Amino acid sequence: QRQLVESGGGLVQPGGSLRLSCAASGFTWDYYAIGWFRQAPGKEREGVSCVSRSGGTTNYADSVKGRFTISRDNHKNMVYLQMNSLKPEDTAVYYCAAAYVCQRSFLLRDYDYWGQGTQVTVSS
Repeated sequence: QRQLVESGGGLVQPGGSLRLSCAASGFTWDYYAIGWFRQAPGKEREGVSCVSRSGGTTNYADSVKGRFTISRDNHKNMVYLQMNSLKPEDTAVYYCAAAYVCQRSFLLRDYDYWGQGTQVTVSS
């Protein structure tokens, strides 16, 4: 069974940092690009970042560029999202998802498998 599991969410003050992790099982891991998405209450799910199969290509939403860094470890079947300089508007449920390609368009329909999400709350 193909499964993605996110972890690392929590409550952090503005300006703080968190690192999210995405673990995969049941996949041929390096066949897939991995994306991070987020969904705030009352808003649509939006793409945050993605990384290609090899890790050589990354894309970021303009809202997080320069603050978030995505990386992957294909030996451990893990993808990470390092989030720095967090803002209250980063508050959302964060999801990782698997697709064949990492594209700046972050189209939800390109992603075949999704995790259950992890809550990130940025508040003082």
